[in-house]
Amino acid sequence: MTDTLEAPAEDSSENCLRAGVLGLFDSVIMGIAGVAPGYSIAASTAVLFGAVFLGGAAALLYCGIAMFGIVFAFSYLGRIEANAGASYSWVRRALHPVLGFLSGWALIVSALIFMVIATVPAGANVLGLFSKSAANNTAEVTLVGAVFFLAMVAAVAAGVTITVTVQIVMSSIELILLVLFAALAIFHGHHVNTFSWHWFSPGIFHGQSGFAAGALVAAFYYWGWDVTANLNEETKSAKRTPGLGAIIGIIGVFLLFEVFTVAVNLVLTASQITQNKADVLSVLGQQVWHGTGGKFIVLAVVLSTVATLETTLIQVTRTMFAMGRDNTLPKRLGTVNKKRKTPVFATAVVTIISLGLFIGGQFIGSISSILSDGINAIGLQICIYYSLAGLAVVVLYRRQLLLSVTNFIFMGLWPLVGSIFMAYLFVKSIPTLNSASLWVGLGAMALGLIPMFYYWSKKNPYFKMPAKEDRIAVLEEFEKNL
Repeated sequence: MTDTLEAPAEDSSENCLRAGVLGLFDSVIMGIAGVAPGYSIAASTAVLFGAVFLGGAAALLYCGIAMFGIVFAFSYLGRIEANAGASYSWVRRALHPVLGFLSGWALIVSALIFMVIATVPAGANVLGLFSKSAANNTAEVTLVGAVFFLAMVAAVAAGVTITVTVQIVMSSIELILLVLFAALAIFHGHHVNTFSWHWFSPGIFHGQSGFAAGALVAAFYYWGWDVTANLNEETKSAKRTPGLGAIIGIIGVFLLFEVFTVAVNLVLTASQITQNKADVLSVLGQQVWHGTGGKFIVLAVVLSTVATLETTLIQVTRTMFAMGRDNTLPKRLGTVNKKRKTPVFATAVVTIISLGLFIGGQFIGSISSILSDGINAIGLQICIYYSLAGLAVVVLYRRQLLLSVTNFIFMGLWPLVGSIFMAYLFVKSIPTLNSASLWVGLGAMALGLIPMFYYWSKKNPYFKMPAKEDRIAVLEEFEKNL
């Protein structure tokens, strides 16, 4: 192949992650942990409720259907190349190097913003066990969250096998607790609302703007499953296992999100949701199991938050590693520790930036505004790189789409629907967002133009379109992996 990015430029131990150490079960666990159902429900329920009231289940349903198209896109794109940068590399090959770079940059900035808002539910729920006032103190919440973050930095730096072992333990406990409390809420005797199938109907939204606002938050719920793609260089059967792991994982969290959203509608009043933005699940826990037992759900939120901090660290450090290896970011980011085979330098850079953002977050505003603005900003960035990935698979494999019904649906139609849906969300959501969300969401993306134009001006090979011979070779390789 003529493409210089088919393998790292330097075939040395400094540019290679530890290959083949993760299996299918590990990928499924990492996909679930990346979505972080406990954290997503705790952090986003109030934001989703504020956007669509009782229509959260519908927003999650329709966004989930579209999201499956993006999951299938990642699965098929991964069959041509195992690259820790995932969409950063795949979008470049199928569409254009500039779009590939922006895909990678979108993941980096969304992950860094997430480091700030992920500390809030963890800190708030832990402090809420001891003091309600402390749970609403931004500085104290941030400090406790930072402690959890640093613990995860240590686990990620130690090596991917240690990371996955920690995830298996945390995610298993989290899922057991969430299923338990979902059942308690559904079968709870005292419901404040009566169940209605209208909660799943498109008619529950107040026009397209209401639907877009809810779906943007729903996209944040699902975000994170693609960590399996960023781990593909470290996974057995690297061109198949990460995609399958993501599919299985997203099915599980999709069902869990729907059940919990219905449970919240049944059990909690509007005032309970809006007055407890950072710890909705702890309130739900007390409603269905008053006393000490109800506090167990807080453990699920804390474990989920710690787990998603860890998977987000993996995503951002692996993406930085891939971009550093290609020298579209500083080369030092593309090196690994010789013993651990992890991108330690990239991890250190992310840690320093995140801690700086933690401190800066204290001066931004209240806990609720940090959560709401951060979720919306990340939603915009998610739409960018998910939409590009969905389009990339259709363009790259356009000649294979009519060879079978399976190809047409899962490689073409569904990813294209997902891509259009994400693009639609991006466009429709912008007029509905406040200036803080727009500045953070779009301003952070604009910053990526600086390194992009710098390395492009340096004649970096990444910014050369793949030759025709390479595209033909890629398609031949893909057909072998069908």
